[in-house]
This record gives sequence, C-alpha cells and structure tokens, in this order.
Amino acid sequence: MSILTPIRKAVVVAAGKGRRLAPYTDEMPKCLVPVRGRPMLARQLDAFRAHGVVETVVVRGYKADVLERRRSELGPGVRFVENLDYERNNILSSLFKAESELDGPFLFTYADIVFAQEVVGELLSADGDICLIIDQDFAKVYDGRTDHPLAEAEVCALSPSGHVAAVGKRSIPPHEAFGEFIGLAKFSARGATMLLSAWRKAKSEYVGREDAPFMRAPRFQEAYLTDLLQFLIDEGVPLTPVPIRGRWREIDTVQDLRRAEDSVDW
Repeated sequence: MSILTPIRKAVVVAAGKGRRLAPYTDEMPKCLVPVRGRPMLARQLDAFRAHGVVETVVVRGYKADVLERRRSELGPGVRFVENLDYERNNILSSLFKAESELDGPFLFTYADIVFAQEVVGELLSADGDICLIIDQDFAKVYDGRTDHPLAEAEVCALSPSGHVAAVGKRSIPPHEAFGEFIGLAKFSARGATMLLSAWRKAKSEYVGREDAPFMRAPRFQEAYLTDLLQFLIDEGVPLTPVPIRGRWREIDTVQDLRRAEDSVDW
C-alpha cells in the first residue's frame, strides 16, 4: 500500500452547452443549473471542500460571462480556464485547456453530476495512481430514463487483476459491465504525469489529422476522457476501480433534472 497524499486541487470540465437541459441552459451554463435549490457546481465544491480541497479549476466555455458574474457565489479558491473552442471539441480537449494545472495530484469531475460528500472521501481513501468511481448499481438509474438510455452509459469491465480493463460508451454490453464510470476520478502526482504523457503522445500522433478517429471517438477533437483512459489501459497503466452503489446522479436532460429533484437527499 502506498502512502496516500492529501489532494488539495480539483478540476471541473464545464465548457459544454448542455443543449439537452434547455431551457434551463438558455441563460446559464449547465454547471449552474440548480438541483434542489443548489447549483450543481456549488454542490461539487461543497463535497470537495469537506475533504480538504482548497482550489478548484473550472474549465469554462459556454456562458462564461455568467460564471464570471456569479463567481462570488462559488466561494474562495475557484479559478477559471477558458475553452474558446467548446463548440468544436469535447471533454478530453476541454480538460487539457487546463494542462498547466495538471502538475500534481488532483480530483477530476464532469460538471453535470452531483454526488454525496462521502463518495469523495471513498475516492480519496482509495490506493492507486488513477482511481475511478464506478457505480455498480448503475442500471437502476437507467430504469425509466428514456431521454438518456442505458446505451450511453460509460460502462467498465475489470481484468483478472481487478483493474479496469475497458471503459467508455459501448466498450462492452451494459449487461456484462462491472459498473458505470460516473465521471469522478482521482490522479496522484504520478497518475497526473501518466495522463499528461498519454495526452501529449496522442496529440502528437494526431497533428494535422484531428478529424481522424481516436479510440471509440469518431474524431480526435470529439474524444471523451474515457478514450484517453482506454489509451492508458492499452499502454499497460493500471486503473483502480472504486466501487459505489448509488449516491450520485447525472443531470444531462430535463428528465434527469426532474428525477433528481425527487431522489437527491444528500
């Protein structure tokens, strides 16, 4: 077992338009849409701060001016990085707009999920350089979730060693999955170095052909974080699953928001 180092930084990717949450996102970025009266980003910050995170870097794009105006509502220690190309790229490219911030251990989250504070504690307690929160009860969330079907889940499978062997949408049939990667992860200093190295390697290979497929993404510019995670797995890097059962929600559609209003009690 390695000695766990406290993590003081989090990175939130919050650049996208959130079209499926319209009309809520007509006037604000997705991360500011409230769930039971509190913006998703504020809920994330609450959970991070409860476990010693003192700085959060938010990669913003769509409605960046609204985030700027509401900066004071988010409390101390929040900084912004710009993704001016948010309409042409996806989560992976958006994350690496904050490349200079990934110089040490950090937590990562998608902007459109909410989770119980103890889930962050379980992630921080996990041993591994790259740790992914995996919900083993994920199929229950998709029961009746007609606007965001099970086929869109970022499912994962495990290797005989217990590490993540496959991760991402359509990586394996959902009924064969160990669980779903919820979009919350931990990178140690070594894990961050491996992530950066993989990104730089992939990016150099795609210079001048950004429209070519990358892993399961149809175009390199449209790649998800899970595509780079799979790239790491294929390079032999061990990724540690941190299993949970529930205690989180993704808010991708208006239907998701309405269901979360009825179910989120943390």
